[in-house]
Amino acid sequence: MAAVVHLLKRGEPALASTVIDQHVRAGDQVTVVVLPGGAVPDLPTAVPLRRLDVDLSYSELLDLIFSADRVVTW
Repeated sequence: MAAVVHLLKRGEPALASTVIDQHVRAGDQVTVVVLPGGAVPDLPTAVPLRRLDVDLSYSELLDLIFSADRVVTW
């Protein structure tokens, strides 16, 4: 089981949602972080959603990134 962080700024929310769902189905521990100006895709209920500068500081974001096995940016 890998720890995967998805960083959402801009991009295709539908594509991000599909990839996130694939990671969840593979048994990965997924966290989604929405950066300022980012769109929130439809997420499985088990996936934690964090928002930078709302409930997540830059320091906490760095901790998430460095503790993850994979980071995907959108």
